[in-house]
Amino acid sequence: MLYLLNTKIVYQTIQYIKFLFKATNQHGVHSPFVYNLVTKCFYDKRIYSDYKTISNYKKTLLKNSGTTIKRAKLLYRITNYFKPKNILELSSSLDITTQVIILANPITNITTIKGCLNISESTKNNFKNNKLENINVNTRNFNNEINKLKDNTYDLIFFDGNHQKEAILSYFESLLETANNETIFIFDDIYRSKDIREAWETIKQHAKVTITIDTFFWGFVFFRKEQVKEHFKIRV
Repeated sequence: MLYLLNTKIVYQTIQYIKFLFKATNQHGVHSPFVYNLVTKCFYDKRIYSDYKTISNYKKTLLKNSGTTIKRAKLLYRITNYFKPKNILELSSSLDITTQVIILANPITNITTIKGCLNISESTKNNFKNNKLENINVNTRNFNNEINKLKDNTYDLIFFDGNHQKEAILSYFESLLETANNETIFIFDDIYRSKDIREAWETIKQHAKVTITIDTFFWGFVFFRKEQVKEHFKIRV
């Protein structure tokens, strides 16, 4: 176990160094869409009043939440920037992402699929205690549930449920049917392992994908048909 952990850390460290050499900020971006996203959202330095609530959520969940405060605030800004109406979240952990999304856009509708009954019940209690609405929590097998969602349309999908290459690619292919021109796919931990990195590279090359943004911890996918296919590495 210790050997595997050390191997993982070494791999991620090497990949992060490579990322830093290739990554840029807004000055290396020539796409108006991506430039605006980076300057007005990623690098938005305003202190939103909801940030305090986010910090309180994080303290309540303690170490059960994998998302850092920095990432939670970024997700808040992304939701506030794009204002997605229908959101799907695949998650295997007790996290604050759903709460953050609702804070940023209270009228959005979220379906969150949890693979663990205990986590699902804890999540429901958190939502109830914080009086959060418009959230549908499902506790089912990811594969079975995703097949039932193909007729829906989502503006944002957050992938953080199964960190296996085959599963990620399967979910991606299945949920492509739910995407529209403005849909955003966000993949968590794209440098978690070599297999996940390979899945990310495969996704980038898909014919329907036009824009991808690699921030090291998250990978963003866009399907905007009016855009030339480009891949960006952005320091956040």
